[in-house]
Amino acid sequence: MSRGSIISSIMHRVDLFPTHEYQGLKLRPGRPYPFGAMVIGNAVNFSVYSRYATDCTLVLFHNREEKPFIEIPFFKEFRLGNVFSMMVFDLDYENIEYGYRMDGPFLPAEGHRFDKTKILLDPYAKLIVGRDVWGKQPNLDNIYQYRARVVFDDFDWENDLPLETPVNDLIVYEMHVRNFTCGTGSGVKHKGTFAGIVEKIPYLKELGVNCVELMPIHEFDEFENYRPSPVDGHPLYNLWGYSNVGFFAPKAAYASSGRFSMQVDELKNLVKRLHANGIEVMLDVVFNHTAEGDQRGPYISYRGIDNKTYYMLTPDGGYFNFSGCGNTLNCNNPNVRDMIVESLRYWVTDYHIDGFRFDLAAILGRDQNGNPMSNPPLLESLAHDPVLGKTKLIAEAWDAGGLYQVGSFPSWGRWAEWNGKFRDSIRRFLKSDEGVLGDVKERIIGSPDLYASQGRGVKASVNFVTAHDGFTLMDLVSYNDKHNEANGEDNRDGENHNNSWNCGCEGPTDDADINALRHRQVKNAITLLMVSQGIPMVLSGDEMGNSQQGNNNAYCQDNEIAWLDWNDLEKNADIFRYFKQIIQFRRQHKVLRYDEHLTHNDYRNLGYPDFSWHGVKAWQPESGHNNLTAAFMLNGRYAETDGVPDDFIYVAMNMHWEMHGFELPQLPEGMAWHVFANTGMEAPADIAEPGKEPLIDSQKEILVGPRSIIILVGRSDK
Repeated sequence: MSRGSIISSIMHRVDLFPTHEYQGLKLRPGRPYPFGAMVIGNAVNFSVYSRYATDCTLVLFHNREEKPFIEIPFFKEFRLGNVFSMMVFDLDYENIEYGYRMDGPFLPAEGHRFDKTKILLDPYAKLIVGRDVWGKQPNLDNIYQYRARVVFDDFDWENDLPLETPVNDLIVYEMHVRNFTCGTGSGVKHKGTFAGIVEKIPYLKELGVNCVELMPIHEFDEFENYRPSPVDGHPLYNLWGYSNVGFFAPKAAYASSGRFSMQVDELKNLVKRLHANGIEVMLDVVFNHTAEGDQRGPYISYRGIDNKTYYMLTPDGGYFNFSGCGNTLNCNNPNVRDMIVESLRYWVTDYHIDGFRFDLAAILGRDQNGNPMSNPPLLESLAHDPVLGKTKLIAEAWDAGGLYQVGSFPSWGRWAEWNGKFRDSIRRFLKSDEGVLGDVKERIIGSPDLYASQGRGVKASVNFVTAHDGFTLMDLVSYNDKHNEANGEDNRDGENHNNSWNCGCEGPTDDADINALRHRQVKNAITLLMVSQGIPMVLSGDEMGNSQQGNNNAYCQDNEIAWLDWNDLEKNADIFRYFKQIIQFRRQHKVLRYDEHLTHNDYRNLGYPDFSWHGVKAWQPESGHNNLTAAFMLNGRYAETDGVPDDFIYVAMNMHWEMHGFELPQLPEGMAWHVFANTGMEAPADIAEPGKEPLIDSQKEILVGPRSIIILVGRSDK
């Protein structure tokens, strides 16, 4: 052994040598960073930050025991700056739970709410137990509801890494872990869990999506605002989970193995299996607030550890409520910002997560007084972070405080946005509103009116017609009004302005014509989504005509209202087939997936512009206020793959209640128009197999039925 190796070995041993003892346990000053609990040699290093605490105590429990077996005060020499850290030797760390007591001033008017009687969760806890079984009533007498455990990472990833799928190639599928497999006919063994999703991977592959966006899977409290339904008495839970307990730990009750504390491995296995099938994983993350609520809420973690650091506070010590949930995380405080960055890095490095959707992301750009910032430090840090360099970042670019930033969210060329204007314009067009066509045209071509002036390409726009928050697609065409009575809020909750249309009858009907129109409208919606430039996002269940009985805010409905009914796959087989085919069509045609905005010019002298608008007359777009018809053509010669040009694609849209004829643009010599989709036709004639589209009889004109869309493909059959 070399002299340098000997010295290095000695230094390592010295660094791990106990220096203190407390009630039989050996200790030494810990390593301040990283925060949290980490195994180092034969010791566990505990590190926690608090700027204003005067003292800290480490509280240790044997697994699932009600009372701690020891409470260890951090000695004076165990504090460096504002960090309490210590190493505890020879712990059976797989069989212990830990928390902290913090002492300090209780001066609410100054922002301090320390209470040393509370046992607090580590903000950096990577494994949280205590709520391991979904819907099991918590023991409110338990002095420590959420308990942190130490994670020792030995998961075998088998060379898996984040997929790094190009952004413009994504087809995102927004999914709730429980809702996806709890319903009738799911056929899975482990309903409502990460393992249940694994069982459904063949289904996701068949559908054709290549990215799942999981609604919040961080540990949260499903019993937050728990109450019986006024309709039938069934329990109302915090189903959606937009109220975090911890930012580093997966929800135990979402794992079939959660009661064995195996939720970490189960989630990692889900990610690995999805990646093996070419499907990325995004997480919907909620950094705008926590489950602690306002001053009436519980002490779980942040309030008791350092209330003034973690939360935005009013001058009198109250809580700003830009989240609509009682508190607002102080995201641009440097220490809170570091926690958020570390959380995201952890999910990318340890879970191989491919991207994140940020709930109420406009909050992330507010300063400690709630004012919008021109260059928010957190958003800039995330945009430039080296670990997150290939990670997708998607903002819900508004908040509950009235800040709406669609088209103006600070991006640094990295952030995409949920395009709420796409949703609103397409919905209005589908129900034949006048005066909306001009806006619809902007949305179809990637919203250059929102993004081009900032140098942001079409991949800045995440397009969607439906999402978890609002009507499902089938409900969008079946209800004029929300029906949220089962939520127990007298139908006051949920959005009132849905831009929906029931097609002639409110709710379910036996009228064959109305049901046929609803199916046509569903197909129109997914068609417009898949032929638009940008990143399409599909709501789970829309592909099978899922209904929530007109409830547009099913956040509390852990039952058949929110669960997918897998029998709908047979009931609405035509819808599922249409979704599959048009998703495959988009994936096969690069011309539908540009990176940058189209020019509307023939800048390469290829005979046709890259994109052109048309009306019922070729090359003559109409812009009248009452106009409900339009067409566009994409020149596939501008979208080559390995030197092979794509096809021409022509889309004729008729949202009028009468049939219209559309004059077709003439194709280059040797090419002809073929019909891929016609939503006005009954299945199976409504859509073809991509690449096998039949030749149309007339190459000069097509008839587009009432409230219908036709997609043509221009190619040579040679």
